[in-house]
Amino acid sequence: MPDIGKLLWPKTVAVVGASSDTSGLRGRILEVILSHPFAGKVYPVSRSAGEVQGLKAYPSVEALPEPADLAVLIIPAEFVPAELERCGRAGIKAAVILSSGFAEEPGETGHRMQAEITATARRYDMAVSGPNTEGFANIEAALCPTFSPAMDKNAGAIRPARALGKGQVSVISQSGGLGFAFFDRARPRNLAFRHIVTTGNEAALDVADFLDYMLDEGGTDVFLLLLEDVKSPAKFRRAADKALKASKPLIVGKIGRSEPGSRAVMSHTGALAGSHAAYRAIFQHHGVIEGQDFDDMIDLAAGFLACGEKLPAGRRIGICTSSGGAGVWMADACAAAGLEVPVLDGATRNAIDVHLPSYGTSQNPVDSTAQGVHKLGYAEFARLVGQSPMVDGVIVVVTARRSAFLENDLPKLQNLGRESKKPVFMWTYTLPSSRSVEILNEAGYPLFTGALGCARTMRAMADYRALRERLLRPADMSNIAAPDRDAARAMLAASMPVLCEWHARPVLAAYGIGGNEAGQLVHSAAEAEAAIRAMARPAALKVQSADLPHKTEAGAVALAVSSEGARAAYERVVAGALRHAPHARIDGVLVQPMAPPGREVILGVNRDPIWGPLLMVGLGGVLVEALGDVTLAPVPLDHAAARALIGRLKGAAALGPFRGAPAADTEALADLIVRLSHFAADHADEIAEIDLNPVIVHAKGQGVSLVDALIVKQPRPAQRSAAE
Repeated sequence: MPDIGKLLWPKTVAVVGASSDTSGLRGRILEVILSHPFAGKVYPVSRSAGEVQGLKAYPSVEALPEPADLAVLIIPAEFVPAELERCGRAGIKAAVILSSGFAEEPGETGHRMQAEITATARRYDMAVSGPNTEGFANIEAALCPTFSPAMDKNAGAIRPARALGKGQVSVISQSGGLGFAFFDRARPRNLAFRHIVTTGNEAALDVADFLDYMLDEGGTDVFLLLLEDVKSPAKFRRAADKALKASKPLIVGKIGRSEPGSRAVMSHTGALAGSHAAYRAIFQHHGVIEGQDFDDMIDLAAGFLACGEKLPAGRRIGICTSSGGAGVWMADACAAAGLEVPVLDGATRNAIDVHLPSYGTSQNPVDSTAQGVHKLGYAEFARLVGQSPMVDGVIVVVTARRSAFLENDLPKLQNLGRESKKPVFMWTYTLPSSRSVEILNEAGYPLFTGALGCARTMRAMADYRALRERLLRPADMSNIAAPDRDAARAMLAASMPVLCEWHARPVLAAYGIGGNEAGQLVHSAAEAEAAIRAMARPAALKVQSADLPHKTEAGAVALAVSSEGARAAYERVVAGALRHAPHARIDGVLVQPMAPPGREVILGVNRDPIWGPLLMVGLGGVLVEALGDVTLAPVPLDHAAARALIGRLKGAAALGPFRGAPAADTEALADLIVRLSHFAADHADEIAEIDLNPVIVHAKGQGVSLVDALIVKQPRPAQRSAAE
């Protein structure tokens, strides 16, 4: 890994292509650098000018009085590869390429030039960011090699006079404009930033490289990431795990989630957006918090900066307000965010009631009324609510338009901020004055202007704490016998590219999956009749053929067949199969006892082109496509992760007791998920898809039934070539 420190913390900077014309990008970049008190040396490099913006200019990087730590390249794209080569020969160990016209452009030329950048960076072990980037800003060093208007000298101070909390935020963005927009939009809220890095096309360094470096550097407490794609999935996952262990929240905005958005991503950066469901699965698995837009992500950053050391232990929230209507609005927002607003306990209510007029209420939300607040202050009501064992966090509804009342309440607010073990948020239903923001920041409180953003931040912080505690526990692999990996591998190696149920079951059985439901393979109507008579119960008949992965649509399945109807059912399913696929190779008809009733789910594994094997669980079995209720996770999983995956289903409550029916055996389902996940992980290079559909989950304690199974192997290179 090249030295990213040379890029982010240089002592000498060469601006290649610098100009005195500040109306163009080549002049603006140098102007922005010089407008901030960077303590290092800045060398303009210009082939046509001896002086640029009052500084002596040099005709080439070789002519500099000393090798620069960092070269900032703002020259036409066709000259960049050769210039980067000269930088390497001159001993420059880092470069930022702001020029565009590379892989984001159609045609081969841009891709070829970007490949040359990659090769040069590797050859000289250079830390190279870009091309097609908007540069970066190291706020700590006051170094801003960028043309972003957010860093103009008249745009405002780059450090807040009174920062919220004690920590710092860093932005790493694949989009240049959006990266600096986070900084600009957070200015009024006094968030302290450390780094803003935009990575562009990522010919050499990518988001994960900068994230890993900043985690080791240690000065960043909250990260805002803006992603179009992930170039290095394994590196990203390792960095996300490192951030989770260090309790450094990663708040990610993933653009290109929709089909039109995906098209735009491809045209903008040459990146493949990938499946957003897969990204969401990876984010959830590694404790990454997904933001929805600028305001949402800045809200989240503010919450973690102010209260990151006292995350809510649960989702129960106490609300106190001087406006009854605003308190109800906040209660609605909490409910929409998945938070609880419980009635407070008797002791807490008694302590509050003595300070309320007759028209106030202490149940929750606590309506202290304007009279009560003017008598006692916001801080004291927040303290009383926070003492309740019924709540895990407090939201105070205020009006922050005028700062005088908050100014008077500041000492109590400061004491509460120091003493409270629970997070306390402020939501203002009027627009705040800048002084009100400063007062609350000084006391250590995040101030929100949106009720839903405030509630969502509290929910995200509670979830982050719970997820972190779960993910950092040792893996729960109890009750899982060691699988017979060698037997499964041997059977896979000897099998055809597609394994229908009859061939898939023995392979899965090596991992303890579905071993008791194999049934009997028959080849005539008479054999089918005899098999059902021997079972002495209704059976299912299913044609077995690698050429019929979806038997129901082909009419190749018959259910609840008695021995009397066996012959006709056999003929019917075979005829249906041949009608659907006349050239199908049929191995026989599988006869199985009908499984007892229960809730139907689907389990599957699919290989994502970016993230590899992902396990899916969904409600509805064969109706899963209509219902669309599925969740994904990377493999392997332990029991705690499997339970969490089931719990994330929108219809998870359908697996519990309802309308007199007992709860489903979700522990048996979790056990099956764990086994399947380990099978998929152990044979990741051999498996393309697995489909267990449906799986019937019986009543609690009665297990699950695997009704159908399909395994599709990864095509070998020769098979791929033939297909292509």
